[in-house]
Amino acid sequence: MEGLTTRQAEILDFIRENIEHTGMAPTRAEVALRFGFKSKNAAADHLRALEQKGHIKLHPELSRGIQLLDEQDPDLIPVIGSVAAGLPIEAIENHDEALPVPKGLFAKRPTYLLRVKGDSMKDAGILEGDLIAVYKTNIARKGQIVVARMDNEVTVKYLDSEGSHMKLVPANPSYQPMLIAPEDLVIEGVFVGLIRDSFGY
Repeated sequence: MEGLTTRQAEILDFIRENIEHTGMAPTRAEVALRFGFKSKNAAADHLRALEQKGHIKLHPELSRGIQLLDEQDPDLIPVIGSVAAGLPIEAIENHDEALPVPKGLFAKRPTYLLRVKGDSMKDAGILEGDLIAVYKTNIARKGQIVVARMDNEVTVKYLDSEGSHMKLVPANPSYQPMLIAPEDLVIEGVFVGLIRDSFGY
């Protein structure tokens, strides 16, 4: 890998921090805003320089498709069904499909992908048709986006609490939060990022 200018090193750190904190790389517009560039093209020039120097790989077919090149070979991550970003729906188990996901694209390696149905998380940047990357765990912190199961229904929401109940909070004012008794709620995993491409897997 070639050495970096001070600005390139700052942009690389910004990309890494975004992936660590949000599970997603920044957009060119976010890079431009953060560093005071007058256009997205200036940000794109710096990103191409980082790619040429071997620090990142750009995936123009993916939204936020900036991959950190710590590890280069993609993992095959299973797509195991659909999850509601709206009212809960029954999860559709389907282990036959798998997609290559570049290592380093997310802060934590996802266990599986779920296809989103509904628009209750649109203000968090999660849209219908997206594939969300999920790290399987039954432990989540308040404020994290989780995949939660109630009986046989699965939904994706922010995790919160109210009194003695757990609270699942949408990122769309058209939907109401859901209050659930702790014993009726199972955390299936936490959101670590998303894949949105122009071909709509």
